[in-house]
Amino acid sequence: MAAQTTASSETQHTNAHIDPAAQVADAGFVPVQTRSERPRSFEPADFGTPTGREVNWKHTPVAQLTAMFTPAEQNDGVAYQVESGEQYVAASLAAGQSPRGEFFVPEDIIAAVAWQGTTDGMHVRIPRDEEVADPVLVTITGLGADKRSDAHIVVEALENSSATVVLRHVGSAQYAQNVEIIARPGSRLTVISVQRWDDDAVHAASHQARVDKDALLKHFVISFGGGVVRVNPNLELAGTGSEGRMYGLSYADAGQHLESQVYLHHKGANTTGDVLYKGALQGESAHSVWIGDVLIGADATGTDSYEANRNLVLTEGARADSIPNLEIKTGDIQGAGHASATGRFDDEQLFYLQARGIDEEEARRLVVLGFLSDVVQRLGIPDLETELLAAIEAELAEAEA
Repeated sequence: MAAQTTASSETQHTNAHIDPAAQVADAGFVPVQTRSERPRSFEPADFGTPTGREVNWKHTPVAQLTAMFTPAEQNDGVAYQVESGEQYVAASLAAGQSPRGEFFVPEDIIAAVAWQGTTDGMHVRIPRDEEVADPVLVTITGLGADKRSDAHIVVEALENSSATVVLRHVGSAQYAQNVEIIARPGSRLTVISVQRWDDDAVHAASHQARVDKDALLKHFVISFGGGVVRVNPNLELAGTGSEGRMYGLSYADAGQHLESQVYLHHKGANTTGDVLYKGALQGESAHSVWIGDVLIGADATGTDSYEANRNLVLTEGARADSIPNLEIKTGDIQGAGHASATGRFDDEQLFYLQARGIDEEEARRLVVLGFLSDVVQRLGIPDLETELLAAIEAELAEAEA
């Protein structure tokens, strides 16, 4: 019965003209400009091949992602290892097998390819009322830059459960990934996606999450490695009193492209949302992209929401694109706002530190660490926090060498 319900949902979302921006020249369609209007489909062909002119692709190096526009032939590009919490990995899920597809519907061609190309989707399931003390850690290791893989991972926290799930990406591959997250009523779930790929890896991921009544989801995107890394999280606060906190941290080196298109949809009443992404960039052609869309729906009375993106450009030749958007369909809210700032070192901060006997190099190091550690300290995993702070130190040392 569950499979029949899902199949019906797939048919409902299919649209023959799903990518109007790509067809505007030929058919006169008006391009989709807001995230809430973006059509979805399980069929890759419905999207057409991106050209880089579409609103959701125009900041992305599309040419470097072309291998992901068709399903992986061998699907052998990555290996999965459950480092801890193996007891919470349930039987794999085929397409149409609940809860896979309960909420997730692809909104771009790569997500649709990953859906079609994944025969057995990983299912991390936290039992009802269980509080899991240690993180569930899944390491995803790329087996070569010429290897391709598709994946669909479901992370489900049942009613009143509590857990942290970490997806750690290392090695090199061309990896198309879907992550479907369901926080059932009263649950407390943290999902952390860490990208520490080799420099030639290409990773495009679509994370879609639904947060039910009185549930809390903390979602982190931490990107330090990879040639092109595009992780786009979509979080729906569906239930009354639900809460979503979306945090991101990136450090782009020369030649790297690190991107996140973030969508927070306040759907239920009395929901709370907080979005904070921070990034540092150094080196020629280092590029980061952050696009933040917040939708406060017509029934989302009592909403309290804020999104912010901050970028620190450390060298000449680096570029950060930052685009916040806010769409409000009801005036009965607690508050809503957004902010974006991109700049170089604060000269006053440097002067303050140097006036107290700290040399310029050390002062710059302290400013960068202080800027980025705000997100690191929200993780709540001491070992991971220590690792990331050490990674930031290593990046700074490399820039100074």
